[in-house]
Amino acid sequence: MKANISYYQNKNEFRLFVTKSFSSLIKLKEEKNQYSFNQLVLKILPELRKYVNQRLNIAIKKGRFSKEKYKADDIIDELFITIYDNIEEVEDESKFYVWLFKKANKLLDDVIVEEEFNELFFKNIDDFSKPEWDEMQEEFSTDGDGDLVMIEELDDLSYNHNDYSLNQVFVEDNEKSLSEKLDKDLSEDKVNEHIELVLHNMPSSMRTAFYLYTNQKLKIEEIAEIQKRTIHEVEKLLDDAKKVIQRSLFNRYSND
Repeated sequence: MKANISYYQNKNEFRLFVTKSFSSLIKLKEEKNQYSFNQLVLKILPELRKYVNQRLNIAIKKGRFSKEKYKADDIIDELFITIYDNIEEVEDESKFYVWLFKKANKLLDDVIVEEEFNELFFKNIDDFSKPEWDEMQEEFSTDGDGDLVMIEELDDLSYNHNDYSLNQVFVEDNEKSLSEKLDKDLSEDKVNEHIELVLHNMPSSMRTAFYLYTNQKLKIEEIAEIQKRTIHEVEKLLDDAKKVIQRSLFNRYSND
């Protein structure tokens, strides 16, 4: 399984583009050129849309509301208005990227009711057999009608395919042997599907912190600002998430 290096390079490049767009947006608003302002905002929204899709999809699959009630476009439309009305809050361009996620997070928190935490899943995570894991995976990969959801259809379900990898989970030297074995035995899709399944059953705060850290490459202190938590709390969320994913991978695949 190969690391997706270009993906991470593009993340950094995209964040730089968003940061450098800040001064142009301020100027366009001062000129009352809302059309050009909106056109530029459209170019800086892709990663925010992915974040919105990720959180909405989890809420939909957990039954917090139907996929017809809210769509990513509803949140994005609100975000357009929020950005235009409040962009002067941003002190300087270096804070703009995180500010955007804070605003998106606030809009999402206003519409998503906190889901119940699946304690039973975590209590039994060391005891699930491989057939049980496979059954959970199949259930996770179906829509509400029981039909298998194909990757090309996921956009219609407010879903975005995330790029999770083993090197995001196994970070210590003493974890390398298992990581290398899994890397050899499992495809990228298998790893990604499994991590998505485990994340789905995590508490919302843990899942969101892990997503922002791995998929959005945000720093721990930035995630703390977005989630309104201390740095120590975010560090613990990330550490707990990695440990749970490690255990689940070990229990499901170590005996293959």
